[in-house]
Amino acid sequence: MKKAVTEIEILKILKSGSKEIHLSKDDVLTPLAIDRIRHSGMTIIKDGKSEFSSLKSVKKIVIGSDHTGVKVKKIVVEFLKSREYEVIDVGTYSEESVDYPDIAFNVAQRVMNKECDRGIIIDATGIPSAITANKIPGIRAATCYNEFSAKSSREHNDANILVLGAKAIGEETIKSIIEIWLKSEFLGDRHQKRLDKIKTIEQKYSKGL
Repeated sequence: MKKAVTEIEILKILKSGSKEIHLSKDDVLTPLAIDRIRHSGMTIIKDGKSEFSSLKSVKKIVIGSDHTGVKVKKIVVEFLKSREYEVIDVGTYSEESVDYPDIAFNVAQRVMNKECDRGIIIDATGIPSAITANKIPGIRAATCYNEFSAKSSREHNDANILVLGAKAIGEETIKSIIEIWLKSEFLGDRHQKRLDKIKTIEQKYSKGL
């Protein structure tokens, strides 16, 4: 049976002087609990194993958009900075027409090279930039239209790039998607086995290129 771990329980742990939160396999953290863990730099221990050292692991985010997403990108950059993330904006910076593959490649390359922890790309629908980014080895770009798809893309697919459609969803929905996407963590276990199969396919068709 799933148990929701709340911010109150996190505060009790911190008050005791501990920086570790121990969870069972079925425990679920509430959004406020995740915020408190992130800001306190706590270590999460799940089923006796340290699966990830801290939810503060995402610090630097690279973001880019084509001309259709410039206005939304400005809003997203301000939103991310208000959450204390370091943001690298790689353009474009005006509504003059540009080619989305150039922007998507720029973002994806920085994530692949580990210059940034994660990436966000914005175009009209979120589809073409995801197609482009996913051509790069090691990139798992997910087009998300709601909180469920954002959470699933992280927990099940370990997506390292979020792709959004400026003309497909509203600004507040975009903010909520980003919030959930950045807070959600990869669950590993059976999902890792599936990612390993994706990697095998990727390596097979990347040979000689």
